[in-house]
Amino acid sequence: MGLATGIRKRGFRNWHERELLSSHGWLLLTLLCAVAAFFALESMIGNPAWSNRATNALAIFVSGAVGVVALRRFLHQLVRAQTAASQAVCTQCGTYGRLAVVTEDRAKSWVRVRCRNCAHEWAMDDS
Repeated sequence: MGLATGIRKRGFRNWHERELLSSHGWLLLTLLCAVAAFFALESMIGNPAWSNRATNALAIFVSGAVGVVALRRFLHQLVRAQTAASQAVCTQCGTYGRLAVVTEDRAKSWVRVRCRNCAHEWAMDDS
């Protein structure tokens, strides 16, 4: 969900919380893939049959590929949420996360927001 849509539907703080929870779900998948790859590696080392070794090698490859994709998604969502959080403080009154979306430009990846406390406006990066 985009930053502007998330702020409109749930508010900034709830959007940020959901982004962090979602990103940590990807981290959990990364850890599960690492465990699966290590189990397959251990099974491959102890098994002399070439067909079982090939199957375990394939399992290691698939677990590694899914784990790398999940790690990239985790890092992308975490950095996106934390970048937005660092920009969610009003420079006029210091209020955190009480925002209303004024406009957005998806092509240039920015969202113009207004503080609900003092009505100060600024642009946030949505990359």
